[in-house]
Amino acid sequence: MDIRVYRPGELSTADRAAWTALQSKAHLNGSPELANPFLSPEFTLAVGRCRRGVRIAVAREDGEPAAFFPFQRSTTGVGRAVGLGVSDCQGLVHRPGFTWDAQDLLRECGLAVWEFDHLAEGQRPFETGASGSFPSPVMDVDQGYETYLRQLRARSPKFTRTTLAKERRLGRDAGEVRYVHDERDPAALRTLMDWKSAQYRRTGRSDRFAHAWINHLALQLFHTRSESFAGILSVLYADGKPVAAHFGLRTERVLACWFPAYDPAFAKYSPGLIMHLRMAEAAAADGIAYLDLGRGQKEYKDSLKTRELSVSEGWVTRRHPVAVGHRARRAPVRALRNMVLSRPEFFEPADRILKRMGKIRSIR
Repeated sequence: MDIRVYRPGELSTADRAAWTALQSKAHLNGSPELANPFLSPEFTLAVGRCRRGVRIAVAREDGEPAAFFPFQRSTTGVGRAVGLGVSDCQGLVHRPGFTWDAQDLLRECGLAVWEFDHLAEGQRPFETGASGSFPSPVMDVDQGYETYLRQLRARSPKFTRTTLAKERRLGRDAGEVRYVHDERDPAALRTLMDWKSAQYRRTGRSDRFAHAWINHLALQLFHTRSESFAGILSVLYADGKPVAAHFGLRTERVLACWFPAYDPAFAKYSPGLIMHLRMAEAAAADGIAYLDLGRGQKEYKDSLKTRELSVSEGWVTRRHPVAVGHRARRAPVRALRNMVLSRPEFFEPADRILKRMGKIRSIR
């Protein structure tokens, strides 16, 4: 096996096509998780235009591409998953039967350590370094929207009835409800980003859109379109005014939910939930198999999901001083954060404090 490392701009058209082909056939080869948009060449190339140190290792067998491993590398040999912090699926995209040794791969890539926080299922050589696994809820629509809605009614009849009733009430109170699954107006994307920033501040969370590179990345992906990949902006309108929006990424079979937000003035109508049902309907019509809602326990995800995938966080390391130092710095922070998130007696008071701080910050 031959492994070579490329800068994003050095990847040939043939290699990109081979990478895409591996993803398009992933469900037929028993690895549907590899079809996730965050594992696509388009996502890696977009991050490469926004961040330094993005590289792609290509493993070849008999001269043909067998696997693609995107990563970010610092000058000291610290490796991270591409887009760590905003990427909801990470790992190595490979053909059926391909095996690799994590230590050898890191050595060929010039890495002392590789850190991940949304490792896809089935990445066994990397899973040995996982410090924890977490559910990532999905909405299955491969049998059609009506089948999904029927299952939702059977599982959560009150939730379904209430959400659909709120949509009708929104139409009566605010005006005609209209949904656009693939909105191409950049102004609508800016509206979504403004809503999301306000939500982050209101809840005391770190504002992702305060980072220029994340803004640039979203815009790059909004303008990225092909048969196999696209940035999808979905908007729910009432009387011609946007009341909820979502920006995510899609491949041929997976729609990855990424940045949802809504106008707080319409909160009583639950426009975000209405939008997700409309998204599911449109995605099913487009041949999407499932919507990946992403890691994290949220009430709305529990209500909408049909099942859960599992993603892992952690790092794989070589015997190297840089790896020891990086892990020593990162492990306590991750352990504390996960303890708070997983235990209500810690999370609820912490959440209240963050929201209180968010209100103070908003007033200023």
